[in-house]
Formats: sequence, C-alpha cells, structure tokens
Amino acid sequence: MPKEHELTDIQKAQIVALEPHFSHADIGVQLGIQRPTITKFLQRFKNRKSIENLPRPGRPRKTSETGDRRIVRNAESETRVPLKQLKNILNIDISEQTIRRRLQEAGIRKWRAVKRPLLTKAHAYERRKWAREHLHWTVDDWQRVFFTDECSVERDSDPLVSWVFRRQTKEEKYAPKNIRQRRKQDGISVMVWGCFISDKLGPIVFIDGTIKKEVYIGMLEEYFLPFLNAIYADDPTPHEFQQDNARPHVAKLTRDWFKSLAEKYGLSLMEWLPNSPDMNPIEHLWKHLKKELHRRYPDTINLKGSPEYIKATLRQRLHEVWWDIGADVLKGLVESMPERVKALLKAGGWYTEF
Repeated sequence: MPKEHELTDIQKAQIVALEPHFSHADIGVQLGIQRPTITKFLQRFKNRKSIENLPRPGRPRKTSETGDRRIVRNAESETRVPLKQLKNILNIDISEQTIRRRLQEAGIRKWRAVKRPLLTKAHAYERRKWAREHLHWTVDDWQRVFFTDECSVERDSDPLVSWVFRRQTKEEKYAPKNIRQRRKQDGISVMVWGCFISDKLGPIVFIDGTIKKEVYIGMLEEYFLPFLNAIYADDPTPHEFQQDNARPHVAKLTRDWFKSLAEKYGLSLMEWLPNSPDMNPIEHLWKHLKKELHRRYPDTINLKGSPEYIKATLRQRLHEVWWDIGADVLKGLVESMPERVKALLKAGGWYTEF
C-alpha cells in the first residue's frame, strides 16, 4: 500500500472528495489505502490547501531502508574490517562516506578495540561458576584478602591500535568479537611484584631473571612475611592470599610452603581463575603506577643510556611512585570487588568493563 508521499494525484483527489461523506477507515477500504496514510494526507491538505507534495530538500537518498539494514548487519558481523573492505563486501555503488553516515545514523562508528586476555568457553564457564560462589561476599570479606601480582613495566608502550565497528554501549565494548588480545611488548623493562590488603600497601619487589618457584618462595619469605606479620599483629584472624595461576605459584613446592603458613597464621590460598586480571584489583594499581610514572617523569619514554642504567632509573622512580599510593586508592579498589563479581556474572563469565 502507498505511503503519503507516494499517493498519485488521482488518489489524492478521490480522498478529498470522499472525506466529507465517509470515515477515514471507510475511504481506506474503498481505495485500498491504509487509514493512517489517509489521515496524514488530509491533515497536510488542510494545512497547505493543496494536494501537491512539497519539494523534498537535498539530494535524494542513495540507499533504501533495506540497503541501510544490510550495511548495519554487515558492520555488526564483521566488526574488524576497515571501511574500504566493508564497502567491497557490500558491493553497493555508494561512497565510503555514505556508508559511514548510515552507520552513524544507527549509532555505530569505529572504536579502538579493548585489550583483554584470550578467553575460551571453558574459561568463561569457570569464571561464571566463581562469580556465583563469591556473589554474596561483602566488602568486609574482600578486605581480608591479600591481592598480589607481577607486572612488567616497559620504558615505552605499544603504539599499535585496533579499531572495530560497534555502538557506544558496555555490552558491545566488551563483546568477545570486539576485544583485542594483549601482545607482549619488546624493549627495556623491569619486572615487579607487589601486594596490598584492605587499605594497606605491601612491599614492591623488583625481580631479575626468570621467576622460578624457588625464586618466588624466596621473595615471599624475604618481603611478604614481614608484611604478613605486621598485618597479623593488628588482626590475628584468618586471611586469604590471592595469586594467579602462573606455574611458580601453583607448583607443589609453593603450595607446601603455603600450608606451613596456614598452620601458623590461618592464611589460606584463594582458588583463582584463569586469565582473569579483571577480577584482581591490583591490576588497577599497575595502571596507576605506570600513569603516575609517566606523569611525574615524562622523559621516561626517552631515557638514554645502557640497559642497566635505564632499568636502575625505572626501579628508583617506580619505588617512589609506589609508596606514594594513598589508602583511599586501595580502599576504592577493594570496595569495587562486589561490583566486579556482579559484572562477571552478568557477562556470563566473558569480558567485563574492569
């Protein structure tokens, strides 16, 4: 059935002639035209006193509604392709600018892909299960966890950027198809280990060479145990120790060492998830550390000298920045844990905003 602007002059004249004698619905039945079309035409006829359509402004639209839907559908299914390649896939005789406008009309444009570790269906299943188990943990529960992690701090950063088609929503931002997996960086760097619990900052440790289980245990004995003793002097109740599933962490020798701590302190190892830095708030401390490093020392990226000199300078600067992290920062990270767990469950174990 025709729309208002598609009515012929004869149909318009018939509608005007029948209007004083019949309802809009009856006119529609007689002429085979939808009632809303008749109503809209008569309203405009009474306003303009003419059956002629007003000239449409601008050039005629180059794509139909079907073509617009096709553009959007292909952009949503092929989020990573460049605009030029999307044009080839569509095989429509329109410019890239027209395609860009149609996508913008649908709220879609190119965004930088979010970096996240690779997740499989098995990972998502385990993450969802873990979220259910910890859904009812309160902030007080999370304040009894030692959050720990290692981090490589580079002198510079990866300049590569990946862009994807998506809408400006969290669901599309963190959809697996729009995630860019992290790549290892080249260049001079230092490896650090750190920890915190509640609003108390633990030691930062600089590690040389490969972190083997013996090195890991030795580091914990030298740096973590004094911090642990200080915490238990104030609060001698059971706590938990969080660490990721790196090989030195899950080795039998390491687990046996933690068993001795369980007997003495009541400290238990927290079962952790694969590829889940988004659930470890210390990851945000690393971001804070790196951001503050380059804010205070903008020359870091261009440090000159031998690798040994550059690493020594990085260690000195990182040590300074680490011990300036305030209790409010740590408190906010711990208080975010219930929301992290909820977000993980909502995402079905897949990627979250954290």
